[in-house]
Amino acid sequence: MTLTALASLLAAEERPAKELFGAKRLPAKMATAPYGSYAKGCIAGAVAIPTDGPGWQAMRLSRNRRWGHPNMIALLEQFSQDARQIGWPGLLLGDISQPRGGPMLSGHASHQVGLDADIWFTPMPDHRLSAEEREKLPFTSMLDESKFLTVDSRRWTSTHARLVMKAASYPQVDRVFVNPAIKKKLCETWQGDRALLGKVRPIYGHDAHFHIRIKCPEGSPGCKPQAKVPPGDGCDASLAWWFTKEPWAKAKPNPGAKPVKPRYVTLSDLPKACSTVLAGASPASEQEVTYRGGSAATALAFSGSDQSAGAAVEAIINADTTLPAIVPIPIPRPFN
Repeated sequence: MTLTALASLLAAEERPAKELFGAKRLPAKMATAPYGSYAKGCIAGAVAIPTDGPGWQAMRLSRNRRWGHPNMIALLEQFSQDARQIGWPGLLLGDISQPRGGPMLSGHASHQVGLDADIWFTPMPDHRLSAEEREKLPFTSMLDESKFLTVDSRRWTSTHARLVMKAASYPQVDRVFVNPAIKKKLCETWQGDRALLGKVRPIYGHDAHFHIRIKCPEGSPGCKPQAKVPPGDGCDASLAWWFTKEPWAKAKPNPGAKPVKPRYVTLSDLPKACSTVLAGASPASEQEVTYRGGSAATALAFSGSDQSAGAAVEAIINADTTLPAIVPIPIPRPFN
C-alpha cells in the first residue's frame, strides 16, 4: 500500500497541475483557506455561488468555475444587489475559481485561490437563461473594431462606468482589471470619486468583461497578497504606455535559438499545502457546499430548495465535456 501511494504521488507530480486540479469536481472538505498567490496557489474549503440569484446568473456552467472563498461569494451577492440600485439589470457571472482552485486547463493564469471573479459587460437578460444559452451566449466587446484601443460609444454607457466604479468602491476589493481603452474612457469621463480610479487597472483583453480581485482575507497566513496599488488615479504615464507600440510589439525571432519545450506548472511548484488540498475528501454533494447568505447551505439558495436543482447543475458539469472552452481571455493584440 505504501508503494502504491508513493507511485500515485510520483505520477501526480509528473502531470501538469492544471490537469490535477481541473479534474476535481468538488472542493476539499476542509476549513476555508487560500494558499499561495492569485496566479500560483489553491484553496481549501471553497463554496459555490448558486447558479441563479435575484440579481445574477452564472454562465458557462459546464466549466465548473463558480467556486470561491466565502468572502468572494458574499461580495458578488452584495454587488448584484447594489448594481440594480444603479440601474444595471443584473450580473452575468463568469469564472471565479475551480472547486480547489489551482491552475486551469484554459483561460486564466490567475483565479487560483478563489479571490478573483469575472463579470460580463453584457447585462443580465430579463429571463432565466437555459443551460444551452449559458454556454452559447456570445460576449459583447466594448471596443470599436475599426479603431485602435477605442471604446465603442454605441455600446459603452454611463451605467457601465458606474458598474465598474461600484465594484472598485468596496474596501475588500484590491483591483478591478479592465481593457486599457476602458480605463482611458473612465479617466476622461468619470465625475465621481477619482481616488477609486487607482484601483481600476489596465490589462490585456478584458474588453468583454471586467475582473474583480479581493484582498487576502484576515487570518489567512498562507495567502500571498499582491503589491499595493500605486498612489493616484492611474491616469498617468503608466496608462499612456498601453497606447504605445511596446505592449503590442511582436517578439523578434531568433533564428539561432533552439526550440524550447513548454514547461507546465506541476504540483511541486505550488505551495506544499496544495498537495493536501488536492488529496482532501470531497463533500457528499454540491448542495452541501453552496453558499447561502453567510454559510454553505444544504440546498441552492435561489435555484430551488430540492435535490433536483443541484442534480441538474451537476449533470451539466459532468456531461458537457465536449463543449469548446469559450471564455473571455486576454487577446494578443487589440482590434486593428
